[in-house]
Amino acid sequence: MKIAMAQINSTVGDIKGNVKKIKTYIEVAKRYSVDIVIFPELAVTGYPPQDLLHEREFVKENKRMLLATIGEMKEDIVGIVGFVDYKDRDLYNAAAIFKGNNLVAVAYKTLLPTYDVFDEARYFKPSKEINPVRVSFSEEEIALGIEICEDLWDEEYPIKVTDVLAAKGANIIFNLSASPFYVGKRFVRMRLLQEKAKKSSLPIFYVNMVGGQDELVFDGQSLAVDGNGDLIAIGRQFEEDLVITDIDLRNGTAKKVEPPPYSREEEMFNAVVLGIRDYFRKTGFKKAIVGMSGGIDSSLTACIAVEALGRENVIGVFMPSKYSSQHSEEDARRVAENLGILFIEIPIQEIMESYRRILEKPLEEIRKNFGLAKGSDDPVADENIQPRIRGNILMDISNRLKDLKILVINTGNKTELALGYCTLYGDMVGGIGALGDVSKLEVYQLARYVNEKARREIVPMRIFKKKPSPELREGQYDPFDFDIVSPMVDDIVERRKSKRELIEMGYPREVVEDIYRRFRRAEYKRRQAPPCVKITPKSFGIGWKMPIVNQWER
Repeated sequence: MKIAMAQINSTVGDIKGNVKKIKTYIEVAKRYSVDIVIFPELAVTGYPPQDLLHEREFVKENKRMLLATIGEMKEDIVGIVGFVDYKDRDLYNAAAIFKGNNLVAVAYKTLLPTYDVFDEARYFKPSKEINPVRVSFSEEEIALGIEICEDLWDEEYPIKVTDVLAAKGANIIFNLSASPFYVGKRFVRMRLLQEKAKKSSLPIFYVNMVGGQDELVFDGQSLAVDGNGDLIAIGRQFEEDLVITDIDLRNGTAKKVEPPPYSREEEMFNAVVLGIRDYFRKTGFKKAIVGMSGGIDSSLTACIAVEALGRENVIGVFMPSKYSSQHSEEDARRVAENLGILFIEIPIQEIMESYRRILEKPLEEIRKNFGLAKGSDDPVADENIQPRIRGNILMDISNRLKDLKILVINTGNKTELALGYCTLYGDMVGGIGALGDVSKLEVYQLARYVNEKARREIVPMRIFKKKPSPELREGQYDPFDFDIVSPMVDDIVERRKSKRELIEMGYPREVVEDIYRRFRRAEYKRRQAPPCVKITPKSFGIGWKMPIVNQWER
């Protein structure tokens, strides 16, 4: 029997486009004499549809178009497609199983996740029964065990869907998934599939969505293991793919395959690139503008933008004040030249001085009204006005040249965002963040990967070696030892380590106290940050739900 896993890139809300893609993949699968073709979870609607599921016409249209497509099916093939089903006002995360133009059955998701980025119990009802779907092939009947994503990840649930399907006579397990990417997740999935296959002695086909959706990245890399737990198929990562496997269902085995080589930096870089590329493509933007400071973050962001969109679609802007160093201008320009992008220089010193002149009298009036002495202003205001001017310039270029469909890509990294070491309405502006889930140390790692991949210095070595500085006043440098602070932030965000645990791990007590204070106070900033591409198990954004007003001390 030939089985195909169609890991497609669905777009949320584009029901017509998604169904068209499903039909195309079915036609291609049939040309390869495939018997069964399976698609990802909610392939018809895209994933996650979130509150679109409260739009009744959206839900009705997704089912109507799928059923119409099945009714017009000319190919004699079994298809399994994820969609949203409904009964009265109850919604179900569902899989339609059809043979030719006949709908054979509809299976519902049993386990509804409500952690991290998931909130499925908000929308869906769980399946009330778990049964294999029986389909005839020639003179033989095969029992298909249909699962949807979380149904496989059952460790924390009392119901074990795979075990139930196996006990009820399933000959093979199909899992339709929309599993968001994080670094190294391939190995987690592989172990889970192998454990389930060995326990049930059944082959398992796990088809995963691919593409970017808002902050999320779906990496594809669909997997199949035979009844012995051996890998028999693996899809391409970060690309659409039709993965075809010839399996002997009598003994549940197929030809083994070797997994591709693994590079953590390559995986991270490609994930962010896909997230940026799809965000632009699916929102209709064509060109990116990046504020380039000559530092490591903006240099890497420009590299990512070029990889995602092409050099002809990226604009680099350097905006010096009197505090900007000569080497910063030289480094920013060199990165732009190495990438072959348009580079614009816009000095901001005159704008800064205009701000001071315009605000001098109004500020004095406010001071007198509240009894403040002249010179009592916070000196940080003079620093913050610089990134705010820069942010305004980037946004104005983006807005003013509307025919070019320009979007600002934010350059801030995860460590800075965690600590609040960024300026609201300044260096935090942007339609999407490239590095908001990349730690400071990982920024350096990815920049080195860019150079290794290109086999030349795209990012000059001087940028790696110089001490990070925002250059907002004389002699200013970042007030952190990132070799200590960057992994500490990851321990706080991704592993939820308390102050006591961090100190026991060897972090200096005074640094822990300072970082925790900064971390908690910065929540209001993070709430206003642009969405960023998620590549770790825990990122800021859709899966981070911390209160802004928070008096809890850990």
